[in-house]
Amino acid sequence: MSGLFIVLEGPDGSGKSTQIDLLKNYLEKNGQECLITREPGGTRIGEGIRDMLLNPEFMEMSDETEMLLYAASRAQLIHDVIGPALDAGKVVISDRFVYSSMVYQGIARGLGIDTVEAINAPGIGQYRPDCVFFIDIPEEEGIRRKKQQKQLDRLEQESIDFHHLVSEGYRTVLRGREEVIEIDGCQTVDAIQQMIRDAIGKYL
Repeated sequence: MSGLFIVLEGPDGSGKSTQIDLLKNYLEKNGQECLITREPGGTRIGEGIRDMLLNPEFMEMSDETEMLLYAASRAQLIHDVIGPALDAGKVVISDRFVYSSMVYQGIARGLGIDTVEAINAPGIGQYRPDCVFFIDIPEEEGIRRKKQQKQLDRLEQESIDFHHLVSEGYRTVLRGREEVIEIDGCQTVDAIQQMIRDAIGKYL
């Protein structure tokens, strides 16, 4: 029995976490067994990697190291969590997946999309999202929201030019993919959630 793999993607501050919580509640009320996870992290090893990746004290981290650490965290997440859950027929909702690495490291860091895909392929294996919700917002709005929430992490502290590359990178990487549903992140929380629920309906 195969489960349903849902991914939410978007620039920092796009509201993914809020939408994931709302979607989980909705699906569970409709009898679906849901598992929520995030990248980087989601496992004991992955959370340790997350601490390194997002720590502002490690601003000297090379782009290549960053790429490889994200891939390592993702591989462990597939092995320990996502793969077994999907094989058991559960609904998995992930806050980010390999698309983020294609954008952040492949485009914004300039390492190349093909390189990122090749590095991640062994860890991902057969597991591919059934649908990806791309919540698109202007980079200035995303950073404004983040500054209201908390102290910015290592990636959030990057320049506005970097975040512009991220925003444009998402549009380059995700537009035109059959599994991707693009959503205007400047709409209300309720409007975005309704669009997500409407789209999910055909998979259930």
